[in-house]
Amino acid sequence: MALENLISVTFTKEELDKLTQGMQLIKEVLSGKTVNLTPDQRGQYGRIANQNKLIVDKAKNYMEQHPDWIPRFLDKEEFDRDYTTRQQIETHVQLLENLAQQLVDTKTLLDYDNYTNSLSFYRMMRYLAGENEPGAKTVYNDMKVLFKKSGASPEPITEDTSA
Repeated sequence: MALENLISVTFTKEELDKLTQGMQLIKEVLSGKTVNLTPDQRGQYGRIANQNKLIVDKAKNYMEQHPDWIPRFLDKEEFDRDYTTRQQIETHVQLLENLAQQLVDTKTLLDYDNYTNSLSFYRMMRYLAGENEPGAKTVYNDMKVLFKKSGASPEPITEDTSA
């Protein structure tokens, strides 16, 4: 039975070079303007929810209508800079998140195709080793150590978000 190939995609060297150059350009523009929070800091500061965005928008609107009501300790110029910059990057964040998800999803299908084909190859090596095909036993023995010793068949692929 032939295996179903879920995806078939390739990139030319020129396309990969453009992708690398584009990412490098993004890194250059963001250099010195972005931060990397620790997981604890991300938990501490969180993400602003839609309801809280409405609060920020409404507060900004009222501050502009009633500047004399702004507390003296609040730096309105800094508030406005933060507000504007946040708006400027929000669309870019959404676009980058979408592109990153597309790459991850494509990689997931490529990984699945590679893994299922590798399992088919492994099963063929097991069969050929049992038939005493010259050299097959060495390949089979080398590969079989990669599977759990429980005697069960190879595990299905699971999502790995580390790469």
